[in-house]
Amino acid sequence: MKILLIQTAFIGDVILATSLIESVYATYPTAKIDFLLRKGNENLLQEHLLLNEVLIWDKKNKYKSLFKLLKKIRSAQYDAVLNLQRFGATGLLTAFSKAKIKAGFKKNPFSWAFTHKYEHIITTDPNSPHEIERNSKVLESIGINELRKPKLYPSAADKEKVKEFIHNDFICIAPTSVWFTKQYPLQKWIDCIKKLLLEEENYKNLSPNFEIHLLGAPSDRENCQKIVDELECKIIQKNLGFKVNNLAGKLSLMQSAALMQHTKLVLANDSAPLHLASSVNAPVCAVFCSTVPAFGFTPLSDTSFIIETEKKLDCRPCGLHGYKSCPKGHFECAESIKTEQILRVVEKILD
Repeated sequence: MKILLIQTAFIGDVILATSLIESVYATYPTAKIDFLLRKGNENLLQEHLLLNEVLIWDKKNKYKSLFKLLKKIRSAQYDAVLNLQRFGATGLLTAFSKAKIKAGFKKNPFSWAFTHKYEHIITTDPNSPHEIERNSKVLESIGINELRKPKLYPSAADKEKVKEFIHNDFICIAPTSVWFTKQYPLQKWIDCIKKLLLEEENYKNLSPNFEIHLLGAPSDRENCQKIVDELECKIIQKNLGFKVNNLAGKLSLMQSAALMQHTKLVLANDSAPLHLASSVNAPVCAVFCSTVPAFGFTPLSDTSFIIETEKKLDCRPCGLHGYKSCPKGHFECAESIKTEQILRVVEKILD
């Protein structure tokens, strides 16, 4: 059997889609599985142990790349094309793929040409399914009802790259997000780390050379450096052996995943790093600001925690995705989250 999986959305969406790779392999271990994603995300899957080939859609040359892909897909003669995207471009690829089975979601404009189509509904109902459950519906088209967790496979080179950072006990913090309203405020992250490392009631329980590794993309490096600059002098003044390291932009996504395999805890916003942590089953605590866990993008690690405001806010959630600024101007969904909520999780993990 030859199968193509399609997910051309963002990093977190691709990571969650690896759940389907695991499910297909568990049922059809001899199947050839290909995966189509957008250019920029290929680092996630190029070394994936269960994939035959990674196809890349270059959205900068959108239509030229699209029709080149269509030609390749049609000539590949897939038994099944399973599309997790709900937009027209990938719908076109699916509809005209010449595959025997063409499965996707009803919301896709080309779903009229699919052989199997399914609902994909996101609500604020606390009993709503997780995204991997919604995605797994397309597997029914090839006779699979088994749900597996997302999984990534850091390479030997990825693991070698992070060896220098895993000598001491550490936690990872990914403090930033593409969207302002999904990001726990920088100053509140600083306050949290200050209390953890500089207040005796907290730091007396830490190992002598305890470290915090700040993770992110190159564009996050400046904000992460602000955290380091705020704390470095105070740690030295107290003659403590702790370190806060700015690794933003220094590690690739898969190198970050390799590092997470050794961490005591990953602290992250409702963004890609929480899914990266889940993909290697690292203990993870996700902070939800403007979005809510009910949307179905919560962590899936065996040890997982969720932090959100304890206030009842009529304006939350303000949308499925984040915004560049708070629509109400007060950003209370983030500002009302207490540092102590996060510290309680850290304390529970380190104990």
